[in-house]
Amino acid sequence: MARDKEKRSCGQVWAEWQEFIWDPRTRQFLGRTGTSWGLILLFYLVFYGFLAGLFALTMWVMLQSVDPHVPKYQDRLVTPGMMIRPRTEGLDVTFNVSQSQTWRHYVRALHQFLEPYNDSVQAARNAACEPGRYHEQPDDAVANVPKRACRFPRSALGPCAGLGPARDYGYGSGQPCVLLKVNRVINFFPGRNKSINVVCAAKREEDAALLGPLQLFPPNGSIDLMYFPYYGKRVHVNYTQPVVAVQFTNATANVEHFVECRLNADGLRTDDERDKFAGRVAFRLRINRD
Repeated sequence: MARDKEKRSCGQVWAEWQEFIWDPRTRQFLGRTGTSWGLILLFYLVFYGFLAGLFALTMWVMLQSVDPHVPKYQDRLVTPGMMIRPRTEGLDVTFNVSQSQTWRHYVRALHQFLEPYNDSVQAARNAACEPGRYHEQPDDAVANVPKRACRFPRSALGPCAGLGPARDYGYGSGQPCVLLKVNRVINFFPGRNKSINVVCAAKREEDAALLGPLQLFPPNGSIDLMYFPYYGKRVHVNYTQPVVAVQFTNATANVEHFVECRLNADGLRTDDERDKFAGRVAFRLRINRD
Protein backbone atom coordinates (compact mmCIF):
# COMPACT_ATOMS: atom_id res chain seq x y z
CA MET A 1 0.00 0.00 0.00
CA ALA A 2 1.44 3.33 -1.10
CA ARG A 3 2.53 5.58 1.67
CA ASP A 4 0.60 8.88 1.79
CA LYS A 5 2.74 11.87 0.93
CA GLU A 6 3.32 14.27 3.74
CA LYS A 7 1.38 17.44 3.41
CA ARG A 8 3.62 20.51 3.44
CA SER A 9 2.63 23.82 4.86
CA CYS A 10 2.53 27.01 2.81
CA GLY A 11 5.60 28.22 4.65
CA GLN A 12 7.57 25.14 3.62
CA VAL A 13 6.53 25.52 -0.04
CA TRP A 14 7.47 29.19 -0.01
CA ALA A 15 10.84 28.39 1.58
CA GLU A 16 11.58 25.82 -1.13
CA TRP A 17 10.75 28.36 -3.85
CA GLN A 18 13.01 30.92 -2.21
CA GLU A 19 15.81 28.38 -2.06
CA PHE A 20 15.27 27.51 -5.77
CA ILE A 21 15.41 31.16 -6.78
CA TRP A 22 18.52 31.86 -4.70
CA ASP A 23 20.42 29.27 -2.70
CA PRO A 24 22.88 31.11 -0.44
CA ARG A 25 24.72 27.88 0.44
CA THR A 26 25.64 26.89 -3.14
CA ARG A 27 25.24 30.45 -4.48
CA GLN A 28 22.96 29.21 -7.27
CA PHE A 29 20.35 31.31 -9.04
CA LEU A 30 17.43 29.34 -10.51
CA GLY A 31 19.44 26.15 -10.05
CA ARG A 32 22.60 27.34 -11.82
CA THR A 33 25.83 28.94 -10.69
CA GLY A 34 27.10 32.17 -12.13
CA THR A 35 29.66 30.31 -14.24
CA SER A 36 26.93 28.11 -15.74
CA TRP A 37 24.76 31.12 -16.58
CA GLY A 38 27.74 32.90 -18.11
CA LEU A 39 28.54 29.96 -20.38
CA ILE A 40 24.91 29.72 -21.53
CA LEU A 41 24.75 33.44 -22.30
CA LEU A 42 28.07 33.25 -24.13
CA PHE A 43 26.80 30.36 -26.26
CA TYR A 44 23.63 32.17 -27.31
CA LEU A 45 25.54 35.39 -27.94
CA VAL A 46 27.91 33.59 -30.31
CA PHE A 47 25.09 31.56 -31.89
CA TYR A 48 22.80 34.51 -32.68
CA GLY A 49 25.75 36.68 -33.64
CA PHE A 50 26.70 34.04 -36.22
CA LEU A 51 23.12 33.96 -37.56
CA ALA A 52 23.01 37.77 -37.81
CA GLY A 53 26.34 37.80 -39.63
CA LEU A 54 25.21 35.09 -42.03
CA PHE A 55 22.01 37.02 -42.78
CA ALA A 56 23.94 40.26 -43.33
CA LEU A 57 26.37 38.49 -45.68
CA THR A 58 23.49 36.96 -47.66
CA MET A 59 21.79 40.34 -48.02
CA TRP A 60 25.06 41.97 -49.10
CA VAL A 61 25.67 39.33 -51.77
CA MET A 62 22.10 39.69 -53.05
CA LEU A 63 22.32 43.50 -53.21
CA GLN A 64 25.48 43.26 -55.31
CA SER A 65 23.39 41.63 -58.04
CA VAL A 66 20.60 44.24 -57.96
CA ASP A 67 20.71 47.31 -60.20
CA PRO A 68 19.38 50.30 -58.20
CA HIS A 69 18.19 51.95 -61.42
CA VAL A 70 16.45 49.16 -63.35
CA PRO A 71 14.41 46.21 -61.98
CA LYS A 72 16.18 42.92 -62.55
CA TYR A 73 13.03 41.06 -63.58
CA GLN A 74 10.44 42.91 -65.64
CA ASP A 75 9.86 40.54 -68.53
CA ARG A 76 6.21 39.99 -67.47
CA LEU A 77 5.34 43.69 -67.85
CA VAL A 78 4.25 43.41 -71.45
CA THR A 79 1.29 45.74 -70.96
CA PRO A 80 1.25 48.42 -68.24
CA GLY A 81 -1.66 48.76 -65.87
CA MET A 82 -4.06 51.68 -65.69
CA MET A 83 -5.60 53.47 -62.73
CA ILE A 84 -8.00 56.32 -62.09
CA ARG A 85 -7.86 59.49 -60.06
CA PRO A 86 -9.39 60.40 -57.72
CA ARG A 87 -8.32 57.27 -55.91
CA THR A 88 -11.48 55.65 -54.54
CA GLU A 89 -12.46 52.60 -52.55
CA GLY A 90 -13.28 49.83 -54.97
CA LEU A 91 -12.97 52.12 -58.05
CA ASP A 92 -16.35 53.63 -57.20
CA VAL A 93 -17.07 57.31 -57.89
CA THR A 94 -20.41 58.13 -56.27
CA PHE A 95 -21.66 61.55 -55.18
CA ASN A 96 -24.70 63.81 -54.93
CA VAL A 97 -24.51 67.00 -56.97
CA SER A 98 -26.44 69.12 -54.46
CA GLN A 99 -24.47 67.84 -51.44
CA SER A 100 -20.94 69.20 -51.75
CA GLN A 101 -19.68 67.14 -48.81
CA THR A 102 -20.10 64.03 -50.99
CA TRP A 103 -17.71 65.25 -53.70
CA ARG A 104 -15.38 67.79 -52.06
CA HIS A 105 -12.90 65.05 -51.15
CA TYR A 106 -12.70 64.07 -54.83
CA VAL A 107 -11.86 67.67 -55.73
CA ARG A 108 -9.17 67.90 -53.05
CA ALA A 109 -7.62 64.62 -54.25
CA LEU A 110 -7.51 65.87 -57.85
CA HIS A 111 -5.98 69.20 -56.79
CA GLN A 112 -3.26 67.36 -54.92
CA PHE A 113 -2.58 64.94 -57.76
CA LEU A 114 -2.34 67.68 -60.41
CA GLU A 115 -0.19 70.09 -58.41
CA PRO A 116 3.09 68.87 -60.03
CA TYR A 117 1.43 69.38 -63.44
CA ASN A 118 0.97 73.14 -62.98
CA ASP A 119 2.17 74.91 -66.11
CA SER A 120 4.66 77.04 -64.15
CA VAL A 121 6.16 73.98 -62.45
CA GLN A 122 6.44 72.10 -65.72
CA ALA A 123 8.08 75.07 -67.46
CA ALA A 124 10.65 75.38 -64.67
CA ARG A 125 11.52 71.71 -64.28
CA ASN A 126 10.93 69.96 -67.59
CA ALA A 127 11.92 70.32 -71.21
CA ALA A 128 9.89 71.24 -74.28
CA CYS A 129 10.33 68.01 -76.25
CA GLU A 130 9.66 67.31 -79.89
CA PRO A 131 6.19 65.76 -80.15
CA GLY A 132 5.37 62.67 -82.18
CA ARG A 133 8.54 60.70 -81.41
CA TYR A 134 10.11 58.83 -78.53
CA HIS A 135 12.31 60.96 -76.31
CA GLU A 136 15.28 58.62 -76.09
CA GLN A 137 18.25 59.70 -73.99
CA PRO A 138 21.10 57.18 -74.28
CA ASP A 139 23.76 57.03 -71.59
CA ASP A 140 26.67 57.05 -74.06
CA ALA A 141 29.89 56.57 -72.10
CA VAL A 142 28.51 57.43 -68.66
CA ALA A 143 25.94 55.12 -67.09
CA ASN A 144 22.72 56.41 -65.53
CA VAL A 145 23.11 60.02 -66.58
CA PRO A 146 20.18 62.13 -65.23
CA LYS A 147 17.39 62.41 -67.82
CA ARG A 148 15.26 65.38 -68.75
CA ALA A 149 11.51 64.88 -68.53
CA CYS A 150 9.09 66.28 -71.09
CA ARG A 151 6.50 68.84 -70.10
CA PHE A 152 2.92 67.81 -69.54
CA PRO A 153 1.07 71.05 -68.77
CA ARG A 154 -2.02 70.86 -66.61
CA SER A 155 -3.85 73.15 -69.00
CA ALA A 156 -3.82 70.37 -71.62
CA LEU A 157 -6.65 68.76 -69.67
CA GLY A 158 -9.08 71.55 -70.62
CA PRO A 159 -12.10 71.82 -68.32
CA CYS A 160 -10.75 68.83 -66.37
CA ALA A 161 -7.63 70.76 -65.33
CA GLY A 162 -9.41 72.36 -62.39
CA LEU A 163 -8.25 75.84 -63.42
CA GLY A 164 -11.63 77.40 -64.19
CA PRO A 165 -13.66 79.67 -61.92
CA ALA A 166 -15.40 76.78 -60.17
CA ARG A 167 -12.26 74.63 -59.82
CA ASP A 168 -14.47 71.64 -59.04
CA TYR A 169 -13.69 69.45 -62.07
CA GLY A 170 -17.37 69.43 -63.01
CA TYR A 171 -18.57 67.68 -59.85
CA GLY A 172 -20.60 70.68 -58.74
CA SER A 173 -22.52 70.71 -62.03
CA GLY A 174 -22.98 66.96 -62.41
CA GLN A 175 -20.38 66.71 -65.21
CA PRO A 176 -17.52 65.05 -63.37
CA CYS A 177 -14.02 64.44 -64.64
CA VAL A 178 -12.05 61.28 -63.96
CA LEU A 179 -8.32 61.17 -64.69
CA LEU A 180 -6.67 58.11 -66.20
CA LYS A 181 -3.00 57.34 -65.84
CA VAL A 182 -0.85 54.59 -67.27
CA ASN A 183 1.49 52.96 -64.76
CA ARG A 184 5.17 53.59 -65.26
CA VAL A 185 7.26 50.86 -66.86
CA ILE A 186 11.00 51.36 -67.38
CA ASN A 187 12.18 51.31 -71.00
CA PHE A 188 8.66 50.86 -72.31
CA PHE A 189 8.07 51.90 -75.94
CA PRO A 190 4.33 51.71 -76.65
CA GLY A 191 2.71 51.95 -80.05
CA ARG A 192 5.60 50.87 -82.28
CA ASN A 193 6.21 54.48 -83.33
CA LYS A 194 2.50 55.00 -83.97
CA SER A 195 0.19 57.33 -82.05
CA ILE A 196 -1.48 55.99 -78.93
CA ASN A 197 -4.61 57.08 -77.12
CA VAL A 198 -7.12 56.11 -74.45
CA VAL A 199 -10.69 55.15 -75.34
CA CYS A 200 -13.58 54.98 -72.86
CA ALA A 201 -17.09 53.58 -73.18
CA ALA A 202 -19.87 51.95 -71.23
CA LYS A 203 -18.82 48.43 -70.28
CA ARG A 204 -22.14 47.10 -71.58
CA GLU A 205 -23.30 48.30 -74.98
CA GLU A 206 -26.92 48.56 -73.86
CA ASP A 207 -25.87 51.17 -71.25
CA ALA A 208 -24.15 53.50 -73.72
CA ALA A 209 -27.24 55.70 -74.20
CA LEU A 210 -27.61 56.16 -70.44
CA LEU A 211 -23.93 57.08 -70.06
CA GLY A 212 -24.21 59.75 -72.73
CA PRO A 213 -21.38 61.44 -74.65
CA LEU A 214 -17.85 61.51 -73.26
CA GLN A 215 -15.19 64.14 -73.77
CA LEU A 216 -11.51 63.23 -73.58
CA PHE A 217 -8.62 65.59 -72.87
CA PRO A 218 -6.14 66.00 -74.47
CA PRO A 219 -8.35 65.69 -77.56
CA ASN A 220 -9.16 62.10 -78.52
CA GLY A 221 -7.45 60.94 -75.35
CA SER A 222 -4.09 61.04 -77.10
CA ILE A 223 -0.81 60.32 -75.31
CA ASP A 224 2.22 61.65 -77.13
CA LEU A 225 5.16 59.33 -77.78
CA MET A 226 7.56 61.93 -76.36
CA TYR A 227 6.68 60.84 -72.80
CA PHE A 228 8.33 57.48 -73.44
CA PRO A 229 10.52 55.77 -72.49
CA TYR A 230 10.64 56.16 -68.72
CA TYR A 231 14.08 55.60 -67.20
CA GLY A 232 13.23 55.11 -63.53
CA LYS A 233 12.80 57.49 -60.62
CA ARG A 234 16.52 57.67 -59.78
CA VAL A 235 17.53 59.20 -63.11
CA HIS A 236 14.16 60.54 -64.35
CA VAL A 237 13.65 62.66 -61.27
CA ASN A 238 11.05 65.17 -62.50
CA TYR A 239 9.15 62.76 -64.72
CA THR A 240 5.42 63.43 -64.74
CA GLN A 241 3.56 60.67 -66.49
CA PRO A 242 0.97 61.66 -69.09
CA VAL A 243 -2.64 61.82 -67.99
CA VAL A 244 -5.91 61.57 -69.89
CA ALA A 245 -9.12 63.09 -68.53
CA VAL A 246 -12.60 61.84 -69.35
CA GLN A 247 -15.57 64.08 -68.65
CA PHE A 248 -19.11 62.76 -68.42
CA THR A 249 -21.15 65.62 -69.81
CA ASN A 250 -24.64 64.14 -69.78
CA ALA A 251 -24.70 60.93 -67.77
CA THR A 252 -28.14 59.86 -66.57
CA ALA A 253 -28.55 60.69 -62.89
CA ASN A 254 -29.45 58.19 -60.16
CA VAL A 255 -28.20 55.31 -62.29
CA GLU A 256 -25.11 53.16 -61.87
CA HIS A 257 -22.78 53.43 -64.86
CA PHE A 258 -20.03 50.89 -65.44
CA VAL A 259 -17.26 52.46 -67.49
CA GLU A 260 -14.21 50.84 -69.04
CA CYS A 261 -11.20 52.69 -70.43
CA ARG A 262 -8.49 51.06 -72.50
CA LEU A 263 -5.08 52.00 -73.79
CA ASN A 264 -5.22 51.87 -77.56
CA ALA A 265 -1.72 51.21 -78.92
CA ASP A 266 -0.32 49.01 -81.65
CA GLY A 267 1.05 45.77 -80.23
CA LEU A 268 -0.62 46.02 -76.83
CA ARG A 269 -3.17 43.44 -75.66
CA THR A 270 -5.92 44.76 -73.42
CA ASP A 271 -8.23 41.73 -73.51
CA ASP A 272 -6.38 39.39 -71.17
CA GLU A 273 -9.01 38.05 -68.77
CA ARG A 274 -6.31 36.91 -66.35
CA ASP A 275 -5.28 40.53 -65.71
CA LYS A 276 -8.17 42.98 -65.75
CA PHE A 277 -5.85 45.96 -65.19
CA ALA A 278 -3.45 45.28 -68.08
CA GLY A 279 -3.89 48.28 -70.33
CA ARG A 280 -7.39 48.97 -69.04
CA VAL A 281 -9.39 49.94 -66.00
CA ALA A 282 -13.09 49.61 -65.18
CA PHE A 283 -14.87 51.74 -62.61
CA ARG A 284 -18.36 52.57 -61.41
CA LEU A 285 -19.89 56.03 -61.66
CA ARG A 286 -23.12 57.19 -60.03
CA ILE A 287 -24.30 60.80 -60.11
CA ASN A 288 -27.18 61.35 -57.71
CA ARG A 289 -29.57 64.29 -57.88
CA ASP A 290 -32.25 65.15 -55.34
